[in-house]
Amino acid sequence: MACQVCELHAESTFKIEGMDCHEEVAILEKRLKKLTGLEALDADILGQRLKIKYDAARLSTAAIAEAVAQTGMRAWLEHEQPVGTAPSAATRRVFVVLSGVLTAAGMALELFGADRRAAVALFALAILSGGVYVVRRALHAARSLALDINVLMLVAVAGAIALGEWSEGAAVVFLFALAQLLEARAMERARASIRALMDLAPADALVNDPSQPDGSRRVAVEDIRVGDVVIVRPGEKIPLDGRVASGISHVNQAPVTGESLPVEKAAGDEVFAGTINGRGGLEVRVERIRADSTLARIIDLVERAQSQRAPSQTFVERFARVYTPAVLVLAALVGLVPPLAAGAAWDVWIYRALVLLVISCPCALVISTPVSVVSALAAAARKGVLIKGGARLERLAQVRAVAFDKTGTLTTGDLRVVEVTPLDGVAVPRLLQLAASLELRSEHPIGAAIVARAREDGVPLTPVEGFQSLPGLGAEAIVDGSPLMLGSHRLFEERGLCTDALHAQLAAATVDGRTTVIVGGATPLGLIAVADTPRAAARDALQLLRAQGIGHVALLTGDHEPAARALAAAIGVDEVRADLLPADKVEAVKALRARHGTLAMVGDGINDAPALAAADVGIAMGAVGTDAALETADVALMADELLKIPYAVRLSRATARNIRANIAFSLGLKGAFLIMAVFGMATLWMAVVADMGASLIVIANALRLLRE
Repeated sequence: MACQVCELHAESTFKIEGMDCHEEVAILEKRLKKLTGLEALDADILGQRLKIKYDAARLSTAAIAEAVAQTGMRAWLEHEQPVGTAPSAATRRVFVVLSGVLTAAGMALELFGADRRAAVALFALAILSGGVYVVRRALHAARSLALDINVLMLVAVAGAIALGEWSEGAAVVFLFALAQLLEARAMERARASIRALMDLAPADALVNDPSQPDGSRRVAVEDIRVGDVVIVRPGEKIPLDGRVASGISHVNQAPVTGESLPVEKAAGDEVFAGTINGRGGLEVRVERIRADSTLARIIDLVERAQSQRAPSQTFVERFARVYTPAVLVLAALVGLVPPLAAGAAWDVWIYRALVLLVISCPCALVISTPVSVVSALAAAARKGVLIKGGARLERLAQVRAVAFDKTGTLTTGDLRVVEVTPLDGVAVPRLLQLAASLELRSEHPIGAAIVARAREDGVPLTPVEGFQSLPGLGAEAIVDGSPLMLGSHRLFEERGLCTDALHAQLAAATVDGRTTVIVGGATPLGLIAVADTPRAAARDALQLLRAQGIGHVALLTGDHEPAARALAAAIGVDEVRADLLPADKVEAVKALRARHGTLAMVGDGINDAPALAAADVGIAMGAVGTDAALETADVALMADELLKIPYAVRLSRATARNIRANIAFSLGLKGAFLIMAVFGMATLWMAVVADMGASLIVIANALRLLRE
């Protein structure tokens, strides 16, 4: 019975055509909240989406769509096709152009002293052609008892006509219709930046099928299942996440990870949907269906991030709820008090009240923050940086200190041989040969590093007999017929093979934090030092962070103190805390926050999850294909590129500046025109230009972030 009850509570996401401003959202809320069974709704203006929770037993999606239609907008379930057609942009452009031409013609007649009635007729036709959509939307808004910009504009134009200001009424309608058309195009650019992510993966793919004459068939990506093998030709996009089954090629991963250089892929390597194959042919065994692919998860995260309000957006919306009624009351007082109290001219003060009505629309102010945030999120996603919403974006802009994990973050995580020191006249190649032959069967990372170095130097390996691992100490075997050991200082101490000369060599080799192993038989033959190398861009990344105002950089690691300090000296870290357990890292993060302010923690997103969560902003590196990192971090870097971190900080600060500029401009312009309107220095058409022009300017300013 409980399950049946649960099934009654449904959630659907609708696409809403015509929802472009805060006023439309208010109209929708007023109409939909009257529906029986509605539980909650959440509007995303930029995505033109409406997420609705409802009782499916009392309310249907068809009833919701019908209620939306009564507001003059159109709704359909996401991932479905809309029913019917809407006026095309081309049709709207025709009406706007016609309104402009008629307005200009009427003004020309007035200028040259022609018959007033002919000019009025042209102005009337201009108002009708330019106001077709305005009147329709205004009537729907009035029916919902909402004073949106269309209602305010209709009242202003009607007032201008009643006062005999036909030319002003026509100019207002034309400018308003033109501004709405331009604003719709600008908003579409912001939406297209997100939709571009969805177009990265192809719609169909070539699947291996031995039953076909040519061994393959073309299949829609939605019909491909895990385990299928897809054929990716040179230059084609990889359709789904998987692993290379055969073939070798370079793959451009920039669409997903933002990496600038193609990455070589061979059998066994992981590839991702939306990445572009190079010159070689690949066969890829599918590991994730389309809905579960890394690209699909990125798109889902970006879309979810859009709907999360930034603190500044919440402030602006609260301000707008107070601002509009306040200005409407002021308009009523301006229109009525001077004529009634002081016998002033009704037409003068009603005209000023009409100007105030136009100014009362807060559209530019309300749209100023979300467009900036979405533009920044889209720009970051295109470069392989996922930021989880406006709140995280604003918090990242406030960061003043950054803490880094060491292994796999500031270093490559791969041990490499950095020094080979022979003893007693043994040649370097011979020492490498003996050590690599012994370690060939070992699974230890140090052994793998020694074998890799031998292969890089072209050193041939020799047969090994009786290999035996010595846990915590090293390994031993018979190499070239002689006993050989490779291991720690402790191993050679236990075997009684250490000398004062060997101790001196070890001290010199480990002074900078390297890990050094000894190779020997009856006597020590040499030392091999391995180290986890710093990432090539580590120093540059830290310098760029400092240039952007990051005052303190710390290194938090579970590695030993000498290794941590050696890395810190090499790349320029301010503070080192080594030998830390996960709980210790959390305490270190709290201490850094208390001392330096807003803190970002950079790690791998899994091992460092507690520290990432404790920081103000958690940044996970190398998150591509890693679900845990994508979900847990505030910022996820698709690739292991440290330079993406200063980019993310720079983008967040540019976005914060953009938002502040937009809000200041919108409020400043509104304030100036309020004063001008009260003192009779502003006309109706000037108010329209100021109001809609402000919307266009803040949108255009926000769209600049797409180029960051």
